[in-house]
Amino acid sequence: MIGTVPHDVSLIATIATGFGLAMILGLLAIQLKMPPLVGYLLAGVVISPATPGFVGDVGLAGQLAEIGVMLLMFGVGLHFSLRELLAVRRIAVPGAIVQIGVAVALGMGASMAWGWHWGGALIFGLCLSVASTVVLLRALEAKGLLDSINGRIAVGWLVVEDLVMVLVLVLVPALAGVMSEAGAGKAADAGELWTTMGLTLAKVAAFIAVMLVVGRRVFPKLLWWVARTGSRELFTLCVVAAAIGVAFGAALLFDVSFALGAFFAGMMMRESEYSHRAADESLPLRDAFAVLFFVSVGMLFDPAVLWQEPLKVLAVVAIIMVGKTLAAIALVLLFRYPLNTALTIGASLAQIGEFSFILAGMGVALQLMPADGQSLVLAGALISIAANSAVFAAIGPLQAWLRQRSELVRRFEQRDDPLAELPMSTDPKQLTGQVVLVGYGSVGRRMAAELREQAIPFVVAEQNRELVETLRKEGIPAVSGDAAEPEVLIQAHIARAAMLVITPPDSMRARRMVETARALNPNVEILLRTLSEDEAQLLRQEGLGTVFLGKEELSRSMSTQVLDRMRPHHGNVPVRS
Repeated sequence: MIGTVPHDVSLIATIATGFGLAMILGLLAIQLKMPPLVGYLLAGVVISPATPGFVGDVGLAGQLAEIGVMLLMFGVGLHFSLRELLAVRRIAVPGAIVQIGVAVALGMGASMAWGWHWGGALIFGLCLSVASTVVLLRALEAKGLLDSINGRIAVGWLVVEDLVMVLVLVLVPALAGVMSEAGAGKAADAGELWTTMGLTLAKVAAFIAVMLVVGRRVFPKLLWWVARTGSRELFTLCVVAAAIGVAFGAALLFDVSFALGAFFAGMMMRESEYSHRAADESLPLRDAFAVLFFVSVGMLFDPAVLWQEPLKVLAVVAIIMVGKTLAAIALVLLFRYPLNTALTIGASLAQIGEFSFILAGMGVALQLMPADGQSLVLAGALISIAANSAVFAAIGPLQAWLRQRSELVRRFEQRDDPLAELPMSTDPKQLTGQVVLVGYGSVGRRMAAELREQAIPFVVAEQNRELVETLRKEGIPAVSGDAAEPEVLIQAHIARAAMLVITPPDSMRARRMVETARALNPNVEILLRTLSEDEAQLLRQEGLGTVFLGKEELSRSMSTQVLDRMRPHHGNVPVRS
């Protein structure tokens, strides 16, 4: 009958209501100078079972949110090469493991003080130890830090956390009998435990091997083949099918998380020449489903816990936003990274998310953790996610305040660091009239290769300490540190340099570099790279140097090739100035 609405429209109703409320409350949040994700979270609370009125389908919303996580991690993989992941392993692996240990200890201490059994306390501590993939990536993208060394360390850190949580989610059901109060005193079967751990690690290793060996060859060819058809919708379908299909297959066949599976699928597809187009085509879907993730978090939250257990909620938030953050900051500083890097990593991890919800639900289902433990985890997640943007915004003022007020911080930043100074063995000829190259990413590497080929001296300033060590082993002069800090450019001998080339597209830091360089060397020529046309125009108006835009770089390279090829045949082609 025309006009009749089908009875089962829970999916449509949940999506329509979730998107509509998220848009309204997101706009309201922006008007109140708050991040829009606060509005998305409140939209979920409004349609949750804990509040009156329309109730959305929590199960369906959760599954839609999982799709958002897959697409988002797939997009990160498209921009995050295996080389970049391995480049930060020396800080990401020990950092993530130690930080998890600190958070677990704090969570266990608090919950056992409330009278919980050690098994439930352990699950609770693990729930508070792992950050949200979606929140981290949205925060890094909003600040333009995803492609920076700080962003790479944070993403690498999170990948390690995900791997640890994959192992935990497999081991908890196997050890539930021992961890429960009813199983107290029972001896664990060591053989069964080692077998379970070995099988889990073998599955993860098998998945990574399949992606490196097979996926690295198949996905770029598949994308090239589909692109040849000239169909835009088929290309988009191929990208989405690859992201979701690999994520689902990884979970089904290898017991790997959806997020991790999609991440590796993106990294493998990055090898294709169409990777940038794939990222652009999937962006609208990633944004839409990311909104549903935040709405689903709000739908799981019961606001009653805020007034029923306020002290416990405060303790949980303190562990997530203070305990974890301080542990991460201390670890990054111990690895001799700058204060800005330490504060950025600390802010990135000052929240919890999707793995926490899964683990908390498992803990309650296995009767290891009391039901109010899940409510406390969700309360901590909601508050920490809503406050994460404010934590990021506080990095700059906090850094300035610490440097101004704390003698210890100033002394720590001035500590002896062998990588912060060029080796005494550096040839003085390389430190006069040289190019100071800031950043050694994909653009920096190509430029360095051309400079070496032409025997032009250059010095690299790079924040990734492991990369600086590698460059020095190859005989390339390099210093470790943030070139926005004057001492780093001084160590790169900017006062005697002929040119400063800034490759990371970070205009705020670039302005400080230019200011320092011109104060020490007024005649230095400056080249900057940016990814935004508006930013490029502003930098040119400020007279900071010669600005290269991403698309403009490609255009100039193609124009140079055309002119060089055509000049012998057409004498009237003007020579480039």
